[in-house]
Amino acid sequence: MQRRTFVKLGATGIAGTLAGAVVGVEGAAPEATAAGRSQAGPTAGVPPFDLAEATVADLQRRMAAGELMAQQLAQRYLDRIGAVDRSGPALNSVIELNPDALATADALDRERKEKGPRGPLHGIPVLIKDNIDTHDRMKTSAGSLALEASIAPRDAFIVERLRAAGAVILGKTNLSEWANFRSTRSTSGWSGRGGQTRNPYALDRNPCGSSSGSGAAASANLCAAAIGTETDGSIVCPSSACGLVGIKPTVGLVSRAGIIPISASQDTAGPMARTVADAAALLSALAAADPRDAATTRKARPAPFDYAASLDPAGLKGARLGIVRKMFGKSEHVAKVTEAAIDALKRQGAVIVDPVVLTTQGKFDDAEFQVLLYEFKDGLNGYFGSLGAAAPVRSLEELIAFNERHRDREMPYFGQEILVDAQKKGPLTTPAYRQARANCRQLSRTLGIDAVMSKHRLEALVAPTGDPAFPIDLVNGDHFTGGGSSTPPAVAGYPHVTVPMGHVFGLPVGLSFFGKAWSEPTLIKLAYAFEQATKQRKAPGLRASAEAGLGL
Repeated sequence: MQRRTFVKLGATGIAGTLAGAVVGVEGAAPEATAAGRSQAGPTAGVPPFDLAEATVADLQRRMAAGELMAQQLAQRYLDRIGAVDRSGPALNSVIELNPDALATADALDRERKEKGPRGPLHGIPVLIKDNIDTHDRMKTSAGSLALEASIAPRDAFIVERLRAAGAVILGKTNLSEWANFRSTRSTSGWSGRGGQTRNPYALDRNPCGSSSGSGAAASANLCAAAIGTETDGSIVCPSSACGLVGIKPTVGLVSRAGIIPISASQDTAGPMARTVADAAALLSALAAADPRDAATTRKARPAPFDYAASLDPAGLKGARLGIVRKMFGKSEHVAKVTEAAIDALKRQGAVIVDPVVLTTQGKFDDAEFQVLLYEFKDGLNGYFGSLGAAAPVRSLEELIAFNERHRDREMPYFGQEILVDAQKKGPLTTPAYRQARANCRQLSRTLGIDAVMSKHRLEALVAPTGDPAFPIDLVNGDHFTGGGSSTPPAVAGYPHVTVPMGHVFGLPVGLSFFGKAWSEPTLIKLAYAFEQATKQRKAPGLRASAEAGLGL
């Protein structure tokens, strides 16, 4: 498959540096130009936010000191959503608010006073993607009008984990409908139910999909952190495009039970946050074995782990890292930012093996797509069955028919040819499916990531996560330019962490660390050390366009 609509990354621009301000054509920081100020446009009238860029640890300290209550904290983020998402810049990243959020926060305040906090997430406001089940007054729709009234029969396992940890679920985020597995000409961040999500760095730019709402919301400080899901690129792509840390875990570390599926081979949920420490705190809460998801009960799965233990600022010292140059794409500007990142890795004591070659890269694209078609039909029909007799639609076939009946609202810009192709597939016992899946595993794992890491004795593979955010284009669909590192670890089911590494035209780009199965502690250690050494996260300016900030 030459164009993977839900994963590819793209666009180009002018390189930034790891030393300080984003650099424009003449070396001046775009945000400092008169044109940048005069064309701020949508940011005018947005009230200041005293919790901007606050970390989970910051918020816990304030609540422990009695300076802030969880109920007050939730209200401030809800007000921020009203000012930035619903009006003003109108990011359109939140598809639904939780009517019980303030009551939940108030109960957690009483519990803190009586018993103390449950842990690092006690009272922390989070947003979750609208393909994750909640058994409350919120809907779970995957952005589809077919499920706009659907209430799940029980919480997803990861929602149970978040609630048990004391997190306050503020609401659900918009997404690329059906996690962008609907059309080859789709626009990331658009759903029939939620409309188009915008990138908070430049409102005419795409936040990337399919966890687009989670990426835009967490970046714009509409929550402390967010949860996304990925099949191939849908955590790391919006994290990179929106200046976030994103962790795509090993398949089986985090339960998929109660999450609307694409692929049993590749699906996983994961954290999206402004810092590595915050993402690690969320991952510690999410990661647990679940009898409802057999992938989480495998013998190879590691014991429960507190990922805060991986936060070592000296974690790069002596680490052997392989640079995968064939993942750099075509943008010379991204390449310059990446070279600066590699220099930073060296200064922190990493041993750089450059280049390393994944000889099987790109050889499983068609096989991957075939696997996803088969698994999507099987998994989605299973999900519809779990909704019971009241399910608005009960099969992929019925979903396709629904979309045809509501074509004016569901398909005004692009169609559903991927759904139609998936419907044509047979069961998972089909020899063609079994062969495609075996090919994917061998090429991505045995002959791919495992082979190159063993050959060079590497702790991780490193590459740019993707190119800067491309313009929103509902007429032609997404503008991917070929860069990106998501596919090999996604197909392998292996972990992938992205962290901000710099800017292009004021748009963020991420650096990826990925490796063998269950290597999350190592990848988090490396990403944290890089983050602490470079500090490339910058709060978004909510500019009208990337060009406005450069005076073009």
